[in-house]
Amino acid sequence: MKLFFSSVITLLLVMDPFGNIPLFITALGKVPPERRKKVLLRELVIALCIMVFFLLAGHRFLEIIQIKDFSLQIAGGLILLLIAIDLVFGVDHGTRTEAKEEEPLVVPLAIPLVAGPAALSMTIILAAQVPHILLLLAIAAASAFNSVVLLFSFPISGILGKRGLTALEKLSGMLLTVMAVNMIMSGIAAFIKAG
Repeated sequence: MKLFFSSVITLLLVMDPFGNIPLFITALGKVPPERRKKVLLRELVIALCIMVFFLLAGHRFLEIIQIKDFSLQIAGGLILLLIAIDLVFGVDHGTRTEAKEEEPLVVPLAIPLVAGPAALSMTIILAAQVPHILLLLAIAAASAFNSVVLLFSFPISGILGKRGLTALEKLSGMLLTVMAVNMIMSGIAAFIKAG
């Protein structure tokens, strides 16, 4: 159960639903209000399918190209650290994309905002540590929470305001920083042990 909850929290932090609210509002701004929910649900289902694909096939692909678990752990930790720096200090490392004027399809909502590099690499990393069925449930739970937040992105934005969203984003960034450092140190420890 502990593995399940830690996986859900990790995935939620890298998905960053509250931090993505302004980007989703911008991306859906030109979409007619009656179509927004359908477009958003479609994008969230696509993102979920991509994450499940990475759960099932990602580790096998890494084995084929001979990438070790500790390398993936260190790389995933570095990616998380960059995203955490982005969240805490507002530095953009290419993880955020500008919305286009037409109705979004896959990019930028499904990829990279929900199923971005951090979420996909985290899925692969967790797949090496957590039983697949448990991780599948964790992905479903994190995706469900993410979906609820993003489906109510317009009302939440109105309630919290820009400062409230920024505070939540910075808090997520701080938690993500600690997790990133822990992943990097675990990867280094595994490398030393394997050496």
